[in-house]
Amino acid sequence: MIIKNRTVPDELILLRFIRTRIKVSEKTENQIISLKKGYDGEKRFDKRMINLSLDCLMINDLLLETNHTHYQIDSLLITQPKIHIFEVKNYEGDYLLDDDCLRLLSGKEIKNPLIQLSRSVSLFRQLLQQHRMNFSVEGHLVFINPECYLYQASPDLPIIFPTQLERFIKQLNTQSSKLNGKHQGLANKLLASHIKDSPYSLLPEYSYDEMEKGIVCVRCGNLDMSDSGQTKTIICKTCGFVEDKEVAILRSVQEFSLLFPDQKITTNTLYDWCKIIKSKKTIRKILQKNYKHVRLGNSSYFE
Repeated sequence: MIIKNRTVPDELILLRFIRTRIKVSEKTENQIISLKKGYDGEKRFDKRMINLSLDCLMINDLLLETNHTHYQIDSLLITQPKIHIFEVKNYEGDYLLDDDCLRLLSGKEIKNPLIQLSRSVSLFRQLLQQHRMNFSVEGHLVFINPECYLYQASPDLPIIFPTQLERFIKQLNTQSSKLNGKHQGLANKLLASHIKDSPYSLLPEYSYDEMEKGIVCVRCGNLDMSDSGQTKTIICKTCGFVEDKEVAILRSVQEFSLLFPDQKITTNTLYDWCKIIKSKKTIRKILQKNYKHVRLGNSSYFE
């Protein structure tokens, strides 16, 4: 049973919002590509893990803190025999493992995910000790991309290659597993301990004034939506996508709130942010319908 689904990383969502409205550096572009690739790999892993049939609990995208140290767990599986921690990598190409060093065949060294996995497992065990919970823990590094090959990988390393994943799942399914209240209690503690705001997020500097205003098309991603003012829909001049006006405005409110969490939502602000909506009255009605109207002296805002 999945008790915490995987979602698109907030960092990736924010970076895409920023890139749509201002010109970003090559470093930021590469950051978006890397985050997207990692998320795609994790979703591919999730599709394979659907074949699990034993009594278990799956928690995805956990960000925890133990002894003042943060660590990310891509997927955590609670079964009766033990807890499995999965570090999922969507690498492609040829790599060489030389002692603790992981290199491309070109010689460029990259961060070794085995070290990252070992650190996460160690910190998680410490977390269990702090809560006086006695569970066996095992870590796995999953290379999910079939286009990845790792030279000099010892068979005793905790690595699961794409061709081995199905066999691993079948082995899990053959185990006897009957969860009890202690397992559910652990799951509840982990969900309560999950940190929502990642300290790892690296966003470029941006300001409201420098950002291009308008409504982003959900189909093509361009800021080319147009409002005739005569209908309840808006249309993208680039790809022809038609969207309900209220849905588009509410989506723009969410985007604005993520980009500028300290700024209040007002009719004037959203009228300027959306830019293309002909009537300020339309925005006010939609905000009044979907948000709480807070009056503060002569001014007001929505929350």
